Amino acid sequence: MPSEDSGIRIQKIIADRGIASRRGAEALIKEGQVTLNGETAELGQKADPRRDRITVNGKMLTMGDLESKITLMMYKPKWFICSNEDPFHTQTVFELLPPSYRKNRLFCAGRLDKDSEGLVILTNDGDLAQRIMHPSFTVVKRYRVEVHKPFDKALTPKLLEGRVIEGEHLRFEKVILGRDLGPKTEKRLEIHLNHGKKREIRRLLESFGYYVNSLHRFQIGRLQLKGIPSGECKQLKNKEIESLFN
Repeated sequence: MPSEDSGIRIQKIIADRGIASRRGAEALIKEGQVTLNGETAELGQKADPRRDRITVNGKMLTMGDLESKITLMMYKPKWFICSNEDPFHTQTVFELLPPSYRKNRLFCAGRLDKDSEGLVILTNDGDLAQRIMHPSFTVVKRYRVEVHKPFDKALTPKLLEGRVIEGEHLRFEKVILGRDLGPKTEKRLEIHLNHGKKREIRRLLESFGYYVNSLHRFQIGRLQLKGIPSGECKQLKNKEIESLFN
């Protein structure tokens, strides 16, 4: 039997091995896909990875599964999805990785839908992914958005208050009207979120009659997407990783 006092929570063990984010590991446990010493694991259980037998989807974890932690920033192009595999699409962001990174089991810490582009973080560090994605850490994500018609600035307070759509309360943290010169200025917005529900920007704007022509995430925390061509990536240094939370 594992020691409940001295062990490590199973979801953290799984996340540390780059198999899934902490939230993804919790989902695997809830779905019954994880066993501990031959029995179905329960959320919150602890284990010692050096002594206890843990399997995920039938595959046993070993100490050799523990990879060195890698975190990349990528400029995701449109039409690529932020999933390790998808039966309906052939283009994933992981296909864009240089060969030297493809052997690592990376996942996206906060996704962009296939119609959007910009900054995504790829990592095998489950704790880092949890800090980036969970709203309690208030990591601000910033987006440049162009809608299909001139935006009525009187709508801004309603977007900040938000509304419930399909059982989810969607809202923006900040809305800044377009600062660019040119004929499309009145259609451009800068939107800030410190969370990130699925297609949140598109769904909330559409509920008020505005359709998104383009969506570009250019910043997470203080980390900005600069100097990286579309479809390419770079490995982050510790200082850059910490800038995500400043």
